[in-house]
Amino acid sequence: MNERRKHKLADTAQQIVGGFLLAGPFVVTQEVWRLARNMTAVHSVVLVGAVMAIGYGGLYGADNDRDPAREAAIAGVPVRFISVMIVAFGSVGTLAFAITAPDLFLSDLPTPERFYVTFRAMSVAAVFSVVGAVTTDSLF
Repeated sequence: MNERRKHKLADTAQQIVGGFLLAGPFVVTQEVWRLARNMTAVHSVVLVGAVMAIGYGGLYGADNDRDPAREAAIAGVPVRFISVMIVAFGSVGTLAFAITAPDLFLSDLPTPERFYVTFRAMSVAAVFSVVGAVTTDSLF
């Protein structure tokens, strides 16, 4: 009964579907990129914290069948949670660069600043991506 629940590739695949599904509309929205231009590093750190809280709460607070202490872990952090964070930020980053959103929305900025604004935009879109990733992981 003390057996750890393994995180399977199928679990990550489900998260990827949900993460990409909800990330898409926000990566291509000009308003997200305008918000990112106005944000500071502090704003991004707060949003990253919110993404982590939503992810953890969605995985372990909203699903009574899951216990983080019974899941496979790396350095005490559940693999499922690590996977959700990678998917949330990875799906946003992949979409942003695949559709060249930084080049379109930030063409007037020098490269170093464009890089930082892109990461701030990713923190905004990841709020929605993590919801999709956690939802599909919990449903299926």
